[in-house]
Amino acid sequence: MAVCIDADHPSLPGHFPGEPVVPGVVLLDRVAAAIERDGGALRRIHSVKFLAPLRPGEQAALTLQRDGARVRFRIERDGVAILGGEGELA
Repeated sequence: MAVCIDADHPSLPGHFPGEPVVPGVVLLDRVAAAIERDGGALRRIHSVKFLAPLRPGEQAALTLQRDGARVRFRIERDGVAILGGEGELA
């Protein structure tokens, strides 16, 4: 699934002036929304690592791997991980 946060997203002003970076909570919101579109609901995030910044307008790819009540997620830009984590489905 594609992820791209527009430069006019309301969370971006002040995050960070002159060097805008998409907040991690916005990316996690996209993960939760993707899980819901896939027919699930995210109950809890067990772990997440933010590995690289995503800038407004950059294209990234979100992948999900479901295994019973567990879900692994990853967002990559050009094959490089931006974040990865694992959670529990409701």
